[in-house]
Amino acid sequence: MKSRLYYVLYFLYAIVVAFVLYLNGVFTGEEISLVNLAINIGFLIIIGILFFISSISFGRLNRLTYDLEEATFRLQKEYKEAKGKNLWGNYRDNDRVFEEEELQTAFNKYRQRVKGAKTKRAADTPCDLEEYINEDLLDRAGMNFFNSGISGTLTGLGILGTFLGLSMGLGAFSGDDIFTISDNVGSLLSGMKVAFHTSVYGIFFSLVFNFVYRSIMSDAYEVLDEFLCAFRQTAQPVGGKGDEGMAAMLVYQAGMANSLKKMLEIMEGNGADQAAGVERIVDKFTEQMQAALDTDFMKLGNTLKNAGESQAASAARASDMVEAVTALVEVNRNVQEALAKVMERQELFAKQIAEQKKMLADTCSDMSDELSSQLYTFGQMRNLYEE
Repeated sequence: MKSRLYYVLYFLYAIVVAFVLYLNGVFTGEEISLVNLAINIGFLIIIGILFFISSISFGRLNRLTYDLEEATFRLQKEYKEAKGKNLWGNYRDNDRVFEEEELQTAFNKYRQRVKGAKTKRAADTPCDLEEYINEDLLDRAGMNFFNSGISGTLTGLGILGTFLGLSMGLGAFSGDDIFTISDNVGSLLSGMKVAFHTSVYGIFFSLVFNFVYRSIMSDAYEVLDEFLCAFRQTAQPVGGKGDEGMAAMLVYQAGMANSLKKMLEIMEGNGADQAAGVERIVDKFTEQMQAALDTDFMKLGNTLKNAGESQAASAARASDMVEAVTALVEVNRNVQEALAKVMERQELFAKQIAEQKKMLADTCSDMSDELSSQLYTFGQMRNLYEE
């Protein structure tokens, strides 16, 4: 019954409209304030439009909820008839599991995901249907982005009507004595009537809508949980048998190990022969080079020794340069600190000068005022004396 609860909004809306028209004298024949009536009617039209848009989303959400309920009952019935056998084979290629297009599209994506997860050894990688049919899907169908703000919007309309009515009443209220004020009390009360009426039905509709909206969404979430539980129990696709996959993997590893063993044996034999040949070639080459270039090798050694000494000297000079640069950086840092202190002192001095300038200006202003007062007094006394 929660799915039909939003019909209560229309019933309450009709009652509030009739009540507002009655208070404004439409049914009683009393004097009607057209401004008050127009404001109330305008606010009620806005609220009616919001309710109409929300009812469309609630109807779409209800259709999805009913479809999920029917799918749950169907899964449980078929699972019972199959005596506990997994039903995925019946739904793997079924394109009409759901009547609603949104649910069927999500289920088709799930089926494609399961089919694409199959390997060459027929070992399935199962995934959960909740990745595709979940609360986010229901939120989109129920326009959660819109309906979640309706309650605050209705409250805001009530507050807006309050300030609008008070502004109207205070704008028409005027007078300098008790008689004129009493004549304008009617306009003030008329504005307050608008303020209180809009506040009452704005807050009332906000509370009712919030209750209805949360009830419908909680019912939809509950039906979704029941469907997902039933699907996992009756039709969730399972992976391939673990023993078969493990056996295939062991056979594959044994074949690879045998191939690697043969390759190592071939490489060991060829490697030993090649190492012996290379060793003989190196020995012969070394003997010939030693006999032919003995003197040149000594020169080369002396040259390398001198180069090493030069390299050491260069390293020492580079170390001295690094120390000099470090000292220069330290001096630069000290200079920057000294400059910073000088700047702070200058700022303090400038602040003191500004304060003294202000004090001097205040003193001059006081002296000017005092002189003006004395001149004025002197002028008054001179006029009295002349008279």
